[in-house]
Amino acid sequence: MNAPLQYRIEQFFYRKSELCDAQDWDAYVQLFDPQSEFHLPQWDSEHVYTRDPKREMSLIYYANRSGLEDRVFRLRTGKAASATPMPRTLHLIHNVRIAEQADGTLEVRLNWHTLFYRLATSEQFYGHATYRLKPHGDSWLITRKHALLLNDTINSVLDFYHL
Repeated sequence: MNAPLQYRIEQFFYRKSELCDAQDWDAYVQLFDPQSEFHLPQWDSEHVYTRDPKREMSLIYYANRSGLEDRVFRLRTGKAASATPMPRTLHLIHNVRIAEQADGTLEVRLNWHTLFYRLATSEQFYGHATYRLKPHGDSWLITRKHALLLNDTINSVLDFYHL
């Protein structure tokens, strides 16, 4: 295990969580490469989820960062009625595993848990995520985010900021 790399990657994801909780959308979106893919598949059955976002249903799918930028635009302009008011969120990550790839990128797998409060109700989402990161200066850019929502009985709004 490369302890310094582990520490830096964990700090990267703690910062990502902090930016999302603070609703600092400009800084949050800048963590994603312009060509980054963001995918939250739908479950086909109790243990099988969809794999191909171009041919199967997904809960969220953005082929590149512009999908995320569009969601942020809608939040800022009030055109996302489902997110008014915005929830207060607390993102937790744990069990971070890093695999260095031959092309210099990293595959990072982690577990996540998001608690949120909206309209006098506390809720939570949790699951697994796999990220692909590429080096960018002294940090990284997210080139792919694939999240699995394990509690997919959704009683409220589900959006990128819950993941």
